[in-house]
Amino acid sequence: MTLHIITDGSSDLPESIRDAWGIRVVPLGVRFGEAEFDSTMASSEFYARMRESESLPQTSSPAPHAFMDAFRDVPAGEPILVVALSSQVSSTYRHAVLAKEMFEEERPDAGRIEVIDSKTASAGLGGIVYKAAKMAKDGVGARDIASAVKRLAAETRTHFVLDTLENVIKGGRLDRVRGAVASMLNIKLLMHASEQGAIEVLEKARGTSNAVKKLIDRIEDAKHEVSGKLLAVAHSNCEERAKALVRDILARYDFGEVIVSDMGPVIGTYAGEGGLLISY
Repeated sequence: MTLHIITDGSSDLPESIRDAWGIRVVPLGVRFGEAEFDSTMASSEFYARMRESESLPQTSSPAPHAFMDAFRDVPAGEPILVVALSSQVSSTYRHAVLAKEMFEEERPDAGRIEVIDSKTASAGLGGIVYKAAKMAKDGVGARDIASAVKRLAAETRTHFVLDTLENVIKGGRLDRVRGAVASMLNIKLLMHASEQGAIEVLEKARGTSNAVKKLIDRIEDAKHEVSGKLLAVAHSNCEERAKALVRDILARYDFGEVIVSDMGPVIGTYAGEGGLLISY
């Protein structure tokens, strides 16, 4: 029986992968003032608009009915797996759970629906979803895939570097005085998704090169675990920098597969331009 895999618009999976592996994406909302978009908007347009905007765009979780619409497209009785953005940074997971409960009341003949909190975002979430889709294509059972995804959510490491502090200042996560001083000193933030899925600052570095080196060094703690595994990388409008990052990582570590993707509007809103994210 076919397992239908659904994720949300923060997963930053390339369209080619979504199409090839039959992954459905429920978009999040993105608003610039009165102009409303969603997370499917082109990255080039998103970053151009954000560059010109005095305030950050607003993002919003999909309403439960958006997930229900996706559930309705699944043939009766067939299982569904939803893997959602960390519940520590968004209500997307809670809305998906609510949609599951509402849909099961609406459709008593619905197949098993499992909703899992990925505890990560962007390429971290995308990497988990991609692995789930590959397992489904290999014929692994729905319950076993759900169990594997829960393990991946607990084990996946996601780290990223912010090249600019402008967005964390605009978003109120760093006060303007300290932010101005840090920017003047060329301070970059190295951050990660915690075990609970919260976004936390790990350390600070002076200069982009030093920050990227520290980002790569973070893999060292897991160097014996990454051989042959997936490296997922996302960038916020800095593709060449992301390609260079991949080259430097592969020169040191024996990953078996690499996905490089654009960081879309949801996470890009908080990262700002020039951000790099790795997950493994």
